Amino acid sequence: MSNANAGRHALVALTVVLVGLNLRPIMAAVGPILASVQAATGIGDTTAGLLTTLPVLAMGLFALLGGMLQRVLGVEKTVQYGLVMVGAATLARLPFHGEAGLIATAAAGGIGIAVIQATLPGMIKRDHGAKAGQLMALYTVGIMAGAMVSSSLVAPLSAMQGWPVALSVWAAFAILALLGWRRVGTPRPGADAGGGPGLPMASPRAWYLMLFFGIGTAAYTLVLAWLPPFYVQLGWSETASGFLLGGLTLAQVVAAVGLSSVVDRFPDRRPVFYVILVVIALGLLSLIVAPQPLALPALLLLGLGIGGLFPMSLIIAVDHLQAARQAGALLGFVQGGGYIIASVMPFLAGLLRDAFDDLTLAWGIMLVGILVQMVMVPRLSPGDSLSSEDWRLHSTARS
Repeated sequence: MSNANAGRHALVALTVVLVGLNLRPIMAAVGPILASVQAATGIGDTTAGLLTTLPVLAMGLFALLGGMLQRVLGVEKTVQYGLVMVGAATLARLPFHGEAGLIATAAAGGIGIAVIQATLPGMIKRDHGAKAGQLMALYTVGIMAGAMVSSSLVAPLSAMQGWPVALSVWAAFAILALLGWRRVGTPRPGADAGGGPGLPMASPRAWYLMLFFGIGTAAYTLVLAWLPPFYVQLGWSETASGFLLGGLTLAQVVAAVGLSSVVDRFPDRRPVFYVILVVIALGLLSLIVAPQPLALPALLLLGLGIGGLFPMSLIIAVDHLQAARQAGALLGFVQGGGYIIASVMPFLAGLLRDAFDDLTLAWGIMLVGILVQMVMVPRLSPGDSLSSEDWRLHSTARS
């Protein structure tokens, strides 16, 4: 690789990480200071669950529109506008921090996140095929790093500047990402000519991948929304619970970075999935059996497991395609439906906490979901890809 190409690849990798930084703070920053937010606004546990459920639901619904947006605007502009929306929604929490404002900005931020997640992986597959696995892993590193930084620092910032400032300061990530995107997000002539393929609504394989992604992502959204309040209820401070979630997301980053260096050595991803799912199951068991003495093991197990499961679930979806131009549409479908499935878990946990003043049952339900994923793994064979002809037969008509 020439020096110019190496420099270009490094800039692309950095920008992908910067974009990823924006995709979780609007949710991750809420949990550690939820008690303060509830005290100031009067919202209950069920409504608090909506602060994670709504962005995840919006991420799902609008991810399904990723192919249409790509055809109308192109991948590059879609990502750009998504970054603007996420940044604006985050910053709007400074003046609009009542119950209605928090819910509205959660939904708006989720829309921006959705269109980015539905289109950026397709661009990575299209323009960087040989390095797609590595860049996808780095992209998830950025996502997890954004969650780590925001969840770790939000409580100290809240103590110093107030919780509205602590929730809105993360708009700075969008500014950095937009500066980088101006350098690498230049449309290629004819790159999106003719539009993208339709959604594979009639493909059983696509639905299977969507369900698998949805169950795994439910574990992430549950932990993101309710792990800090769970430990605050057990007597931890907001700062300590925030650092707990930050440590968990740091473990996710470590797992994702490690995965990026070895993922291409395992053309059959199934053994990796089994290891990851066992690790997550052990972490959930720790929360159920002995959450206080096993807090650190639970943190490490859930962080490492979820940190590996999220990128692997995206990579396995990309693996199921023979044509790069179909990646955006398949990932839009998998993530769209998957996030809709995952959005149920934070809301359900809020309902259970309202009813029983405890989250143990929520951890148990999620453990059952992980066991279901283990049963699903054998069908994730590397030979079961969707050919161009399969896609033509199973996809919806282009709009």
